[in-house]
Amino acid sequence: MEPDFPYCGPAPDPQAWLMAWNLDPVLLTCLGGAAWAGVWLLRGQGPMRQRAFAVAVFAAVLAFVSPLCAMTVALFSARTLHHLVVIAVLAPALAMAFPWRRGPQALAFLGLSAALWLWHLPVVYSAAWDSAAVYWGLQMALILPGWAFWSAVLGKQGRGSVPGLVWLVSLVGQMGVLGALLTFAPRAFYAEHLAHAPRFGLNALEDQQLAGLIMWVPGMVPLAVLAAIIAWRTLWQGARV
Repeated sequence: MEPDFPYCGPAPDPQAWLMAWNLDPVLLTCLGGAAWAGVWLLRGQGPMRQRAFAVAVFAAVLAFVSPLCAMTVALFSARTLHHLVVIAVLAPALAMAFPWRRGPQALAFLGLSAALWLWHLPVVYSAAWDSAAVYWGLQMALILPGWAFWSAVLGKQGRGSVPGLVWLVSLVGQMGVLGALLTFAPRAFYAEHLAHAPRFGLNALEDQQLAGLIMWVPGMVPLAVLAAIIAWRTLWQGARV
């Protein structure tokens, strides 16, 4: 039987949201097992990979255990921040710690793009709200293609190549389009937040607009800077040939 509230639990109280940790024993067991396995597999490896894995574990805890998880039930803007943690911190950190050696770049990009847009379709969003299975399916649809995508972009071949730059710029462009749709939409798309956002001083439309701004600024800017670095390396390598 599905719970009466989303996976992350009921919307937290505005005065006590910092106490709203997700202590799901199955989740904690899985994260603990993954952390132990990662440390064991990386024993004797370089410190950069070990640090990247530590960042990945921290990002996973932040996204799924910390109060950010509960805040995604109250505010769609928190959901957007949650997605940025998964796409722009967790997935690239996993790629640096355990890179996919031969991940198909085009397929990874298409999978990540599809998951990103699916999450923003109101009917799919409602399904993830109502079903823990759909919720985790969509989370894995972000994490796994994101892991492969960043493995291609951050790998030795992607860091200074035109394909790596194209994939990254395409992701930044999609995030810009989504940010614009959320920011300039005339109405709120996600009915699940109509009752909760006002408790935090926002109506649902203002919450959605804030989500669009989060997608634009903290979401796009770091990726745009990384794209600029890759472009510079690509031009520099081309000039040296």
